[in-house]
Amino acid sequence: MSNPTPSRRDGEATRQRLLRAALDLYTTVGFRATTTPAIAARAGVAEGTIYRHFSGKEHLLNEVYRNAQRWGVALVKEPETSGTDSVPERLAGIARRLLDAAARDPSLTRMLLRDREEQHLDERSREASREFRGALREVVAAGETEGLLRDGSPELWTDIWLALVAFAAERVGAREWEPESQQIGLTLDAAWNAIAARR
Repeated sequence: MSNPTPSRRDGEATRQRLLRAALDLYTTVGFRATTTPAIAARAGVAEGTIYRHFSGKEHLLNEVYRNAQRWGVALVKEPETSGTDSVPERLAGIARRLLDAAARDPSLTRMLLRDREEQHLDERSREASREFRGALREVVAAGETEGLLRDGSPELWTDIWLALVAFAAERVGAREWEPESQQIGLTLDAAWNAIAARR
């Protein structure tokens, strides 16, 4: 198989720079406040270059959102070390991977966990979000099967657990908390305790 031509490689590199610039701006200044000139400047290209790759900033939003959701599905499905981890251990592992990612790449983690700008998301993006939440819900639902969850819907418990983990991820991404701080441990304990069956 032949290597891509230099112009194709350059085009893909430009596309990736635009995606990264949009991701960073959308998760810091917000979608509405982000302009195409700001995206182009951040990516180091002329504004017209955006339109060679994307139809506009909403198209860019959907692309970065779907990328984040696909990354989230892979993170949830990443195999645990022993393969026999309990549901609480699996959820703790997912939370730890999210928090480590928040320390390395807060923008990507914010895009994964955000619900704002939903009115700008297309059906493919909404489906990607459902896939991420569905993968996480499967882990939580396994706890219901094992009698580890409170009575109620695994969807509800997934949302509650994820809200607390997202809170911790935002603190880590903002550099307010360290990933191994006491606050993180307390928040992750609270996330499990919020959904765990009372014994």
